[in-house]
Amino acid sequence: MTSEEPVERERSVSGRQWLLRVAVQCAALLATLALAVALVGVAQRTGWLAATSGTGDRSAGPESAVQPQFTCPMHPEIRQDAPGKCPICGMTLVEVAGRKTAAAEPVAAGEADRYICPMMCTPPQGSPGRCPVCAMELVKAPSGPGSGNERSVVIDAATRRIAGIRTAVATRKTVFRSVRAVGEIAYDQQRVSTISAYVDGRIEQMFIDYEGAVVDAGDELAVVYSPQLYSAQVEYLAAQRSPALGGVLGDTDGLRRVAEDNLRELGMTAQQIDELLTTEKARKRSTITSPQSGTVISRLKVEGDYVKTGDPIYRIADLSTVWLMLELYPSDAAQVRYAQEVDVELSSEPGVIFPGRVAFIDPVVSATTRTIQVRVELFNSDGRFKPGDYATAKLRLPAVQGDTVYDAALAGAWISPRHPQIVRDEPGECPLCDTPLVPASDFGYAAKPTANSGSVTVPRSTILLAGDNSVAYVEVNEGEFELRNVVVAALTPTEAALAGGIAEGEVVATDGAFLIDSQMQLAGKPSLIDPQRSDQPATPSAGETQHAH
Repeated sequence: MTSEEPVERERSVSGRQWLLRVAVQCAALLATLALAVALVGVAQRTGWLAATSGTGDRSAGPESAVQPQFTCPMHPEIRQDAPGKCPICGMTLVEVAGRKTAAAEPVAAGEADRYICPMMCTPPQGSPGRCPVCAMELVKAPSGPGSGNERSVVIDAATRRIAGIRTAVATRKTVFRSVRAVGEIAYDQQRVSTISAYVDGRIEQMFIDYEGAVVDAGDELAVVYSPQLYSAQVEYLAAQRSPALGGVLGDTDGLRRVAEDNLRELGMTAQQIDELLTTEKARKRSTITSPQSGTVISRLKVEGDYVKTGDPIYRIADLSTVWLMLELYPSDAAQVRYAQEVDVELSSEPGVIFPGRVAFIDPVVSATTRTIQVRVELFNSDGRFKPGDYATAKLRLPAVQGDTVYDAALAGAWISPRHPQIVRDEPGECPLCDTPLVPASDFGYAAKPTANSGSVTVPRSTILLAGDNSVAYVEVNEGEFELRNVVVAALTPTEAALAGGIAEGEVVATDGAFLIDSQMQLAGKPSLIDPQRSDQPATPSAGETQHAH
């Protein structure tokens, strides 16, 4: 081994040591730079150090402005300079205070930025920070020329189209609500007759011997054997044949009239009396005839039964008209009008609507059911309605108590007070009961529609409800929606009748009203949750702050 080999070995070791020292120094420098950057970022996040651009002027003078940044309400660590979606939860990023840049205009007095909690826990704050209730980072409230006044917000056409905001015009009309009730079909009690025995006797023959038989007025029903009737006929013939006897006892014509009246009281018709006078033959058997057309609903005797005067034999009902008996709550029955139209549907014929009219409203509340009985009269010429069956009735009642109802069929008409189906154009008498007709206006029907009748009406979706608060948004200018406190008189599934807050002809927001209200909340303005909120920023103490989730 020569003397040059150790020298070469020492040089090689020295070179490796130098490279190692250089590498360690570079690594230490990089670590120091990384730590410095991290500390600066933490300082900016916590507000200890404000990031600046330019030569380091950190004052908020008239030559600087805040470059907006965008963050996620649920993940405040996500920040970026442009709007977009949160990469964690997909929520839309909201604007917050960011870097200060030059080329900004001076902030006018009273136009300082306000910061609000995304969950609306507290009133607007005058400076950025975190919500004292939920600890979420406050976001900058919308401001600028598109923010509207203290009770309105301006929504541009593009946002309006995306949000699906639609409007409608408030109109004045009578709002109706629908009430459905199930009732039982019953006989028309004014068209039911009981056939009774006029004399004592025995039923020898029954021509109608089953229930359900249809008879006409004058049809023979049964034959009764009666010695009492035979004696009365003999007396009548004797009075006709013995004028001398009449002269002794008194007026002959008077005696004949007494004998004839006796026969009528025993059930003989004028035709039967004339036949007796013609044949001059007294009969021991009397034929019972039907006094009306209808259906035999009861047969109370059979052949061979003995009957006394007044014993019922048949019951006959005219089914050309029937009643539908409804049970309504007093609050609903109070708005039902006599003769108003009712839609009736049978379960056996779904989808087929039969018209009827209210004929009677019971003035007494049932002590058992606490309901009021309402009677509907139905025409039944085709026999579709069977007594004992059930039917569903639909009544249209005014949603606001006291509103005048206009019915074209009853406008200026005259109605029978006992038969609502009898409607005439002129005064007169009811052909069924000879009762004088009365004007339809006596039952609350308007003679003609008037422009001022009814209430201001808007679509149901216009009204936003929260407890006792009822608000709506009115488009006062193109794209500008103003908050209005409204007084709701009545609500239906599709419409709302108002007693105040919106005038006829004003344009209201229907679809998308909740989105408009959310924009008002983000702007720190009065909204559905707090209609009386002040527009000025407030900084409540921790003890005064209430959670409003």
